[in-house]
Amino acid sequence: MVIFGLFDVEGTNMRWSTFALMITCAALMIGSAFAQGTDVPGDSNGDKIVSVEEVAAAEKLAKEGKLSADELQEIKHIHEKYPINITDSANRTVTIYKPVKRLISQGTFAHEAVFLLKAQDRLVALTSTAQQVYEFIPGIKEKPSIGDYREVDYEKVIESRPDVYILGSNRTLPDVEKKLEPLGTTIVVLGFSKMNMFEKEFRTLARLLEEDEKVEEYLGWRNGYLKMIQENTADLAQKPRVYVEYPGWDWKTPINYEVVSMAGGFNIGSTLNKTSTSSVEVISPEWVLTQNPELIILPAFVDTVTDFTGYHVNSPDNAKKFIADMSNRTGFNNIDAVKNGRLYVLDGETGSACRGVIGVCYCAKWFYPDIFKDLNPDEINREYFEKWLGASYKGVWAYPQAS
Repeated sequence: MVIFGLFDVEGTNMRWSTFALMITCAALMIGSAFAQGTDVPGDSNGDKIVSVEEVAAAEKLAKEGKLSADELQEIKHIHEKYPINITDSANRTVTIYKPVKRLISQGTFAHEAVFLLKAQDRLVALTSTAQQVYEFIPGIKEKPSIGDYREVDYEKVIESRPDVYILGSNRTLPDVEKKLEPLGTTIVVLGFSKMNMFEKEFRTLARLLEEDEKVEEYLGWRNGYLKMIQENTADLAQKPRVYVEYPGWDWKTPINYEVVSMAGGFNIGSTLNKTSTSSVEVISPEWVLTQNPELIILPAFVDTVTDFTGYHVNSPDNAKKFIADMSNRTGFNNIDAVKNGRLYVLDGETGSACRGVIGVCYCAKWFYPDIFKDLNPDEINREYFEKWLGASYKGVWAYPQAS
């Protein structure tokens, strides 16, 4: 009994000695890792997981004055909350091992979701496209540029050392993975281009950035307007026939333009047979004349046409001129939309997933002015800018206005 007791005591001592040795070794490695800027703070063995032993080692270093209180708190936070798994828009399971402090998005629309979460301080660089589109966000133009979203300068991306790099689609995913993953950057696909994907993508981004608590208030505001419009249009027997064409893309129309359908309209492009992988179909002037749309919606994007709509635009003259030119196309004088003056320019960003609620409000007002006589899209847009984006409101976002 004594012998077993002795062995038990010795075994316990050995276990404690081993544990203490592990803590000492881990502490040395953690200290070295902090000095070198390791991938995951507190991880001493390279598995990207902060274990109980590694937390104890960090506490030992903190007592010795070799780690600050903030560094210790970060290590404990990583131990408690990480790793986390998310499913991105390419249906990939992506593991995040530490808080995302340095973020870059190649996709333009994802920036707006970051702004809605009040997380723009995490953006360490932006595309020149995003800087142009979101010029109204304070401090955005002062951040480094990685070039146009279609021709990114990956050397500048690497210099910015992002923890996470967001792609708008998975088309270039393999190439980007080869460039950035060896450097420790995690690639996530989040498009924010489709209205029906917005909630899922928004929650995913919020989880990624640990900003979950900011999600529900915005979704409640957004979905309140969408639900009201849907309830007032769902049972209508006749829905207006709508032709959509992007200024600068003559005779091309989207098969699916969610803003129109969610506002209670019928997109005549939805009747087309999809012939390519593109989101738009090439059509003939004769097809438009035959379809005889009741309204024409013209979403204008800043990287396609300039000075139609946007924050920097002070006059609707260019949008007005485009409507006049389109009305004068051969045969268009016979289209109901032209006869009744129902052609509208809408800022392209208001048709994206983040700001799509604004586009839906404008279209609902244009489609059903009697039903939505009390709906004021301009004021809703102002509230979106000032309350949710934290930006001053100005510019031309739709023409004619729908107040």
